[in-house]
Amino acid sequence: MDAKELVIQYKDELIKDLMGLLSIDSVKGESVKDAPVGEGPKKALEYMIELGAKEGLPTKVVANLAGHIEFGKGDELFGVLGHVDVVPPGKGWTSEPFEPVIRNNEIVARGVQDDKGPTMAAYYALKILHNEGYEFNRRVRLIVGTDEESDWQCTDAYFKEEEMPSAGFSPDAEFPVIHGEKGITSFNIVQSNLNDEFIDSDIELKAFISGERYNMVPESAEAKLKVLTKMSAIIQAFEGFLRKSGNRGKYEIDGGFLKLELEGQSAHGSTPEEGVNAGTELLKFLREVELDQNGKQFVDFADQYIIGNLNGEAFNMDYHHEEMGDVSVNTGMINYTEVDGGIFGVNLRYPTGLDFDAGIQALNKTIEKTGFTIEDVSNQAPHYVDKNDPLVTQLLKSYQKHTGDMTEAYTIGGGTYARTLETGVAFGAMFKDTVDTMHQKDERMNIDELLLAAQIYLEALYNVCVIKS
Repeated sequence: MDAKELVIQYKDELIKDLMGLLSIDSVKGESVKDAPVGEGPKKALEYMIELGAKEGLPTKVVANLAGHIEFGKGDELFGVLGHVDVVPPGKGWTSEPFEPVIRNNEIVARGVQDDKGPTMAAYYALKILHNEGYEFNRRVRLIVGTDEESDWQCTDAYFKEEEMPSAGFSPDAEFPVIHGEKGITSFNIVQSNLNDEFIDSDIELKAFISGERYNMVPESAEAKLKVLTKMSAIIQAFEGFLRKSGNRGKYEIDGGFLKLELEGQSAHGSTPEEGVNAGTELLKFLREVELDQNGKQFVDFADQYIIGNLNGEAFNMDYHHEEMGDVSVNTGMINYTEVDGGIFGVNLRYPTGLDFDAGIQALNKTIEKTGFTIEDVSNQAPHYVDKNDPLVTQLLKSYQKHTGDMTEAYTIGGGTYARTLETGVAFGAMFKDTVDTMHQKDERMNIDELLLAAQIYLEALYNVCVIKS
């Protein structure tokens, strides 16, 4: 089988179908009847399932949250798990995020790297095997979810009703093969001890807002201050802070209120060090301001536990594992109002070996003394498959054949659907030289890399799931 030649034959069709999928705004929305995570994700799911139905393949949608396209026959089930929901596009795009364009041999659109492009490449690998008449040695399902970027309602609902594959992969990360993923948690740290008595203050923090998702580094932040007598001094201090820090920002005065805005750099929550957290940067400035009592409590807590805490040290949960690396912390949402106080939305990822439950309980006991509590804790345990498992070695060989790259399988801080399977790994679609634009403005995917990923998936699925004559 010549995987490269086969993919080239289907190139135009693949790109056409991908552009159609990218045109759907599938950011999680309001739950409505028959659309638990919004109309956009549902529409994207229906788009993918319809592609399979047009080929005459068995398909199914579960609770309008997930679905599958099935190939082959047999008792054993192999899974390929992708998702069609995307994170909010944010600001600063040079083209419309849901009007895909091709520039410099790259497709630019929200979701093209994460995860619509890779999911479409995997679908086409299976479609090619089916159309070219290859006989599968088991059933293979392309399983498509719609809530991967948030709460994973999709896989929860799907596997309550449908069979669990014995093995499989998720095309939602990087090549060559990722055989382990850190534990992923999210929780809110809530200001619970507000002073209700009015205490006269020259500068009052009225509101603070930054971030939209736990797993995104916030790219913008805004603070609203009521300034009675020192307006010019605060403005001068803010301008000086911007010059000294190198951050970009601006201010606006409206009827005695001062609005401060600061720009950061978005990045995936699993790699907070690759972004610039606009929220924590703006909080650094507010440390220099004599705020009202509740505002000061909010900023003081951030100073001690949030700002610069990228490895969990401030939480007393820093930990290192030889294969899986260090704890990472992204404070993806920061909000404050003078009525309700502050909330820090934290995304913490940890390697196997850390007792997260004990750590979060200890942290809660510690911060209660400062007027804050921890709420809404969710936790997905670390996932690990032995790198010598036959699935890992087979996928690795397929990757090596088409790239010549002998890099070994490794582990990551991100989380993919692979962790829903006992023997599940992440497999592409980024290469070691790929510019990671996931969760960033002008998200893009090189067409040559898209086609190479499809070739690798075709080779791997042929080796693992096809009867050889």
